[in-house]
Amino acid sequence: MTLSVFIDGASGTTGLEIRERLQGRPEFALLLLDEAQRKNPAARRAALNDSDVAILCLPDDAAREAVGLIDPTGSTRVIDASSAHRTAEGWTYGFPELVGRDAVAGARVVSNPGCYPTGFLALVAPLVRAGLLPVDWPYTVNAVSGYSGGGKALIARFEAEPDLAFRSYALALGHKHLGEMQRHAALAHAPVFAPAVVPAYRGMVVEVPLPLAAMGGIGPDALREGLAEFYRDSAVIRVDPAERDELVLTRAMEPWDGMRLHVFADAAGTQARLIAVLDNLGKGASGAAVQSLNLMAGLDETAGLRLSA
Repeated sequence: MTLSVFIDGASGTTGLEIRERLQGRPEFALLLLDEAQRKNPAARRAALNDSDVAILCLPDDAAREAVGLIDPTGSTRVIDASSAHRTAEGWTYGFPELVGRDAVAGARVVSNPGCYPTGFLALVAPLVRAGLLPVDWPYTVNAVSGYSGGGKALIARFEAEPDLAFRSYALALGHKHLGEMQRHAALAHAPVFAPAVVPAYRGMVVEVPLPLAAMGGIGPDALREGLAEFYRDSAVIRVDPAERDELVLTRAMEPWDGMRLHVFADAAGTQARLIAVLDNLGKGASGAAVQSLNLMAGLDETAGLRLSA
């Protein structure tokens, strides 16, 4: 059975990459609107309601508006790539490794995780659930992303300013990802979040430093083993057991829908750095949406994903 898919916001960065991942796949038929139709409310409403699955690649307010255009008694299912519904009641969080593949497969409305929360939650949520990390610790998150995560305006800025080497932001400590991180890791406190952008188009490193000696004495090996056990059956997320001297992002990174997790520690095991490496446009956005779409369609979750890196 072929499912019809309408990408509302198909001309944006996330929408374009979802479309690329679906091209040539006979399981899906893309419902497309031309420029004039995209600006026609009636045509857009019809496309949303005529599709089997609508994928919303829109700003938050526009995504809420799009959901309001969908007949609640109809059959259209939704994947929202905005942050509008990531903590909303009634929405399934589109992180199948954390919430369960069956939950995503059976959901009518799915909220696509944010890119930074994807790395943070992949590292912290399983360890909190297992009792290896405390619920009430004041966690910090240090992260860098390629500039494509900021959308067209930031892409244009970095490409117009060749001397721009580093951009730290969210300095008022009120980033919209905080509620998502806290809720889906079941934490008592929102983490302190320090995001930054570097002059690479794509790619992301998310780090959670842990002063293990002050946290009850849990060792880094137990953390690594806990993550490896949790993701044992995942074809998307891999826990790297290898020792490394460095982790790098390259400007020429190819699109990638996987994620690698690392646990580094000092020789005494008193400090650790949990690090996730991913593509902000892959598992951090478009790849995650396609993974959820596959599950909702009853397909192998990795179909059409780019997992070699």
